[in-house]
Amino acid sequence: MDFKQAIEIAKNIYWVGMYLQNDPFQCHPYFIKNGNESILIDPGSMLEFDAVVKKINSISSMHDVKYIILHHQDPDLAASVPEMEKLIDRDDLLIITHSRMVPLVKHYMIKSNYYEIDKHHHTLQSKDLHLEFIATPYCHSPGAFVSYEPKTKTLFSGDIFGGIEESWEFFAGDDYFEKAKQFHAEYMPSRDIFNYALSKIEALDMELIAPQHGSIIQREQIAPLIEQMKNLECGLYVEKEYRDELLYTIEALKQKDMALVASLKQLKEKEEFLFQKAKMADMGEMIGNIAHQWRQPLAINNTIISILQEKSQREILQNSELLSKLKEMENNIQYMSRTIDDFMRFYHPAKKKTTFCVSDVVEQALTIMRPILNKVNIEIRFEDCDHAYIHGYMNEYTQVVVSILTNAKDVLIHRKIENAYIDMILSEQDGKIILTINDNAGGIEKEHIHRVFDPYFTTKHKSMGTGLGLYISKMIIEKNMGGTLSVQNTKEGASFNIIMEKIDGQ
Repeated sequence: MDFKQAIEIAKNIYWVGMYLQNDPFQCHPYFIKNGNESILIDPGSMLEFDAVVKKINSISSMHDVKYIILHHQDPDLAASVPEMEKLIDRDDLLIITHSRMVPLVKHYMIKSNYYEIDKHHHTLQSKDLHLEFIATPYCHSPGAFVSYEPKTKTLFSGDIFGGIEESWEFFAGDDYFEKAKQFHAEYMPSRDIFNYALSKIEALDMELIAPQHGSIIQREQIAPLIEQMKNLECGLYVEKEYRDELLYTIEALKQKDMALVASLKQLKEKEEFLFQKAKMADMGEMIGNIAHQWRQPLAINNTIISILQEKSQREILQNSELLSKLKEMENNIQYMSRTIDDFMRFYHPAKKKTTFCVSDVVEQALTIMRPILNKVNIEIRFEDCDHAYIHGYMNEYTQVVVSILTNAKDVLIHRKIENAYIDMILSEQDGKIILTINDNAGGIEKEHIHRVFDPYFTTKHKSMGTGLGLYISKMIIEKNMGGTLSVQNTKEGASFNIIMEKIDGQ
């Protein structure tokens, strides 16, 4: 096979990369020939620039490129784009990527306009060519996605299915999993997140997978490879301490679940069974909820790392900025660690209530949520109240506040509210401490408002939540802490009220 030439891997689809001898980390740009609306996929770095341009001009012309797809923001995929723009020389050139990627790739000084897939129904129609884009968040970046061409059944998979090969082969052999294993173990954040992406991919009818790294995978190898990938230990699971702690927790939950099942015949214990099930009484749901809690801090840390790497490479990283960003990452990691502790304590039967200041808990929740809300331009305002002490479970109260704020954020984003805000008001009335959380998202539909605290009820897509967050929040406040949690609509939006008995501060 002559790697100095463009290689057609499917009808009108070409590999236009460069074979780097003795380099186990091969990078692969692809080209879809589509007249004067042709598409360049993951063009690569300046190492491959001359070879990529030469190959494209041998089968078409650089001036015919109207779209450049960037599956993520790393330099080995995107660094050559500014030079590509000069050769393409078109005012209508569009960079196809996810909106989460735009704040990062713009630092390459890209001048073209962006086609953000999440704002175009995750599709592109160009002449007779149709492309579908499937989001694969955190594999390995927050806005990562893959591209699918249904006519030839070709998947352009970005980093997913990439491999590190000492002896590189253009088409993957039967031993390809061994070559892909190290790459995925290091680049995918966790097995849960990776499997979520794989579940979307395996639903496609694929003849060919064309990854950015490694080898091209043909149909007969796709299904066996995906099955092997599903069981791969990656990211967090590579850490033995994490695995041991998680397995211990899961086993404890299974034992508790078995005890509850045995007592289901008694009506009084049926509610407790549902409560335990709602608190992730089996392994899958437990991991899913932890992943949900970690989704935002993982995204923030990933973005910080990318920015720091970019500034470090350009030698513009200031020590003060580095220390500040490391502190922010440390706070996120501590929150993630506390999440595990909170889940474990949530199941422990010997919990003790403490007297705590509600203001401190709200500030802790805001420490977690402010970076997330600031990133999506949601203003958060907190009106404090002195000497607001209550008796209960501080960590669980924090979990309730974060859950309500997260729900408000999701609705504000989904409805694309301009000048979005969340107001938090802490007050004292008739011996009660009341925390009110208001938003301006337009309120809850009348037919749904009486069901928002029901278990498993949600109006979101299943990837955005399980419908257990508000149910668990109500159980925490009312069953575990003796307070009340309610919601009503205002002129601007929804208003949640957490009401607890006031306690003299210590």
